[in-house]
Amino acid sequence: MTGLMTGCQTSTTSQSPDLYDQLGQRSGIAVIVEDLLFLIVDDGRINQSFRGVNVEQFHRLLTDQLCELSGGPCHYTGRSMRELHADMAITDTQFNALTENLILAMEQNRVPTGAQNRLLRKLIPLYPDIRNL
Repeated sequence: MTGLMTGCQTSTTSQSPDLYDQLGQRSGIAVIVEDLLFLIVDDGRINQSFRGVNVEQFHRLLTDQLCELSGGPCHYTGRSMRELHADMAITDTQFNALTENLILAMEQNRVPTGAQNRLLRKLIPLYPDIRNL
């Protein structure tokens, strides 16, 4: 299965615009993150985990992180994922809920499915640090 995904990724990457552009560059990513924040507020599975969060800082840092991960000119200056999530005891259910909301936010902004999958593949390596495994 991994070989199949790698093969698809290679052909998709060479035939499609840059991921950063498909996400709408920094301004498009900022809108996706804003929509994600609204989805988080409405999601009882995870909204308690975000109480007391500085929304402006969270928005800026997540926008920068997704911008950088997608190949954009931004630079993420926040804490490491392991340090940031160290005391949160995030469950798979919570992790999956946030992922579902990110997908919904991208769909609301008409990000092509292939670009969504490419971004998610770039986020997968962060899983062990977010879950602190």
